[in-house]
Amino acid sequence: MANQTVDIVKDSLRALMDDKSFLPELKGERRKKASISLLSILSTPNHVNKSYLRVTLENGQVVRIPAFRVQHNNILGPYKGGIRFHESVKEEEVVNLASLMTLKNALHEVPFGGGKGGVVINPRDYSEKDLYRICKKYVQYFSDILGPDKDVPAPDVGTGEREMDWMMGEYKSIRPGESYRGSFTGKSVANGGSLGRREATGKGVYYTFRYLMHDFVQDQEKWLSERENMFAKTALALKEKSLSIAVQGFGNVGSVAALAAYQCNHLNNKVVAVSDRNVTLHNSDGLDIPGLVKYISANKGDLPLTEEQLEKADVNAKILNREDVLTLDVDVLFLAALENQVHQENMKEVQASIIVEGANAPVTSEADAYLSDKGVIIIPDILANAGGVIVSYLEWLQGRETQFYKEDEVFEKLYRKMKGTFDSVLPQFFGDPFPLRQNCYIHAVMKLSEILYRQGKLY
Repeated sequence: MANQTVDIVKDSLRALMDDKSFLPELKGERRKKASISLLSILSTPNHVNKSYLRVTLENGQVVRIPAFRVQHNNILGPYKGGIRFHESVKEEEVVNLASLMTLKNALHEVPFGGGKGGVVINPRDYSEKDLYRICKKYVQYFSDILGPDKDVPAPDVGTGEREMDWMMGEYKSIRPGESYRGSFTGKSVANGGSLGRREATGKGVYYTFRYLMHDFVQDQEKWLSERENMFAKTALALKEKSLSIAVQGFGNVGSVAALAAYQCNHLNNKVVAVSDRNVTLHNSDGLDIPGLVKYISANKGDLPLTEEQLEKADVNAKILNREDVLTLDVDVLFLAALENQVHQENMKEVQASIIVEGANAPVTSEADAYLSDKGVIIIPDILANAGGVIVSYLEWLQGRETQFYKEDEVFEKLYRKMKGTFDSVLPQFFGDPFPLRQNCYIHAVMKLSEILYRQGKLY
């Protein structure tokens, strides 16, 4: 995964250095050296912090749990990124995700750097008290590098507001008298969190799709029809359709995105399939998303698995294998589970014309190239799932000011920030031969490179 960042930065710098309007002060040999320096800086993390947490479990057993906090780059502000609890966490993965956070924050002009944390556990294997102790230990082991102006963690896979509340509480205990409200974001509202933070990523994920197909395509229909661009042809072909949507992952991101689609009156769309770690549910006439959201809230986050459970949920659906959601005959596929879900083995079976990445890196580079060559529009994670970090920034601001926004104000600020990003990348995407992901990376690397140069970091 680490090589992915090198390739992203290298390809972006190659495109930028060929553009004479980019850092025009740099010419000749200076320009070549600057490119090499930027590649070195942006493709490697500043710090890789690793510890083995010593935790005494509720049953009396002592365990040592691998834990990471990677700090990639802080040229734009404090390091920022989630902490994931998952058994598949690896150092290389955390390094890659931290670098992608740097790029994401730069793209959306959020004044944070990139960081990421991970703990190698399956949270379902531990009691609530065990998880509390693990959270406390994480803060104890990494407290010297965390803080409102240093590194601000947030929830990720396997964590949520409960874990952030516990962690902030421990940070406060370790550093009495110091500012602590902005030390973690994604907290509960009662504990200084922002209204709308839990729904922010999912709402932002759906908004990216809605903005593309409603606001942009509708407004720019004439301009798009004049483009010799296969992605423009894809978007225009879908404009008048009743769009069918499948959602992989029905957790905090996928369920919120599915509900936003179900409630949307801007687009003629319907959610026909959803999946979780166990099952895919499908109904070509559209699923009862509010009914499924109500069911998972009462059943530990799991979708109905049997006909009896579907009947109990009062939901009409066909039960399929969990992987089937990826290859159904739908117009739009939202990927809101884990990374590497669409890959070399299944990419040729994907039928969707638009893919929206709600998770981090759910489409491999091989699958991305193959699907893009077919004209599939892939709205990349760096663009689509930034709602969480944008509202985390708003939470961080509210904590510093001790003044809090209403929920509708939070979403209005979120949409305005994301709209600004779309307006900067979509015209180029439909005008250039580059896929949207590459356009986003180029914008992010351009922002970071300019700041690094202006601050004298290339000497």
